[in-house]
This record gives sequence, C-alpha cells and structure tokens, in this order.
Amino acid sequence: MTALNAPHFHDDDKARAYLEAQRWPNGPVCPHCGSAGEHYRLEGKAHRAGLLKCCDCREQFSVTVGTVFERSKIPLSKWLCAVYMLCSSKKGVSSHQIHRTLGVTYKTAWFMTHRIREAMRPSNPAPMGGNGGAVEADETFIGREPGKVKKPSFHHKMKVLSLVDRQTKQVRSNVVDDLRPSTLLPILRENIAKETRLMTDEAGYYHRANKDFMSHETVKHKDDEYVRGDVKPHTVENYFSVFKRGMVGTYQHCAKDHLHRYLAEFDFRYNNRTALEVTDAERTRRALAGIGGKRLTYR
Repeated sequence: MTALNAPHFHDDDKARAYLEAQRWPNGPVCPHCGSAGEHYRLEGKAHRAGLLKCCDCREQFSVTVGTVFERSKIPLSKWLCAVYMLCSSKKGVSSHQIHRTLGVTYKTAWFMTHRIREAMRPSNPAPMGGNGGAVEADETFIGREPGKVKKPSFHHKMKVLSLVDRQTKQVRSNVVDDLRPSTLLPILRENIAKETRLMTDEAGYYHRANKDFMSHETVKHKDDEYVRGDVKPHTVENYFSVFKRGMVGTYQHCAKDHLHRYLAEFDFRYNNRTALEVTDAERTRRALAGIGGKRLTYR
C-alpha cells in the first residue's frame, strides 16, 4: 500500500474527518468567536456536509472556514493530495504536474499550490541564534528583476537573503530589492538575536553588522578561503543548491511578486527535512497545521 492510497486522499468525508483531527485535536473551535465550547453538527439535505453551529455566537462554520481552503470548490481529498505532493517532493512539484495528476485545470492547480505555500509560511517566528550560537547569512541571485536589462553581473537578477541557524538547523529567507546595508541590516537585526555569532563572506554590505551581534566572523572567498575553523557559510550555500535546483529544474520561471511564497515552500521543507527525522506524512501534518488565518484569494 502506497501513501497515496490512504482513504483521506480518495474520500471527501474521510478527508474532512482527517483535517478536523489535525486542526482540532481537542474538539472543534469556532473560527468566528474562538469558542471551544459546545457546538453541534447540522445534518440533513439542507446543509452541506461537515457544517457545525456554535452555541455561543450562533454562527455556522466548517473545518475549512478561516483557512486557505475556505470557499474552495475543489474536493477536500484533492486538496490533501496536493499538500502531500508538495510536501513530499524535495525540489517541489510543478502546477502542470498537479493539474495532470489531480485532474484539475492548470489555473486551479497554480492557485492551489500558492495557497499551500501560504500555509507553509511561518507566523511570528522567534529570533534565530542566541546564547552564543552561530547564524550564517548569505545571498543568492535568480531569474531577472522586472524591467532590468540583462548584464554580465548579478544586478539584473532577483536577490534573496537567507539565514541558517546552526543550532536549530532552520533556515529563513527573504526577497530583497538590493544589497545595500540599509536594506540588509534591518532584516538581520529583526531575525537574529544579539547574542549570536554572525558568519558571512567578506561582502561589504555585512561590515556594519559588527556592532549588532556578539561577533561577526567572515571568510574571504577572493583569497580562496572558504572555511576557517568553524567559520564558514557552507550550510546556507547547501540550502541554495536545493533551492536553485528546484526553481530552475522544476518551476523554471517565477515572477518577483510570487518569489516569497516559493521561498516559504523551500524553507518549510528544509526546516522539516528527513535529516531531522521528519517523514513525508509528518511534514504534511505540519503544513496543514499552518492553514488557519491565512486565507488567500485569487485576486
């Protein structure tokens, strides 16, 4: 029996029961008033399957209300299939592949994948590092900035800044408009605790970070120095290798308006990877845990 033979991938009632168990492990919670008290199910032909009514605010709701699945006409079993496919593929799954596999239109598959990526985006993440731990920072370039003329250097490309916490083995990525210190330093300060060893290459835009953290240590690539003791940006560079293989090999093209969601997808899979003993099924459950409060409309 393969993973995709599970009942909740083929039966909408079982899919609803599975999602309710993931989202409400201790019983239904009203998305309108937040009540975890008494609720009852509305049965009969006059009501759609899975509908509940809150005894406190008297509002009706289902497990998809207040989530990225809200008001979707796509069967819930297909939603769960798409989430599993996106979570279990190391370098992503194209919308064309989901469109062919699930039997939905390409436009629908494209919208589904973006809503799933939105669910993967972390909410209120804690500062990285601290307690003398090390955080690596590095930037990479991909695609082309809107309206930019192609040049031999990287200036016409879209720019990504990623941070990797060596202690927790977690990554956090941001799309940046430029590589000026005035752009990068606020991101570093917002995401990294002060009691942290910051590790970068010798790029000039990191120099002013010396006073913001416990230490700022660099390696000089221009002098063929790539590691000095434990000072190295190799972890974040390894993350970039997976990110770029997925973006070039699987997705091939990405507009800047959507790049932050693709980064959320690759960050999520990296932070819940097999090397951290997270299985495909557990990674899917963790993605479903993030569907609440992130409704995304097509517009």
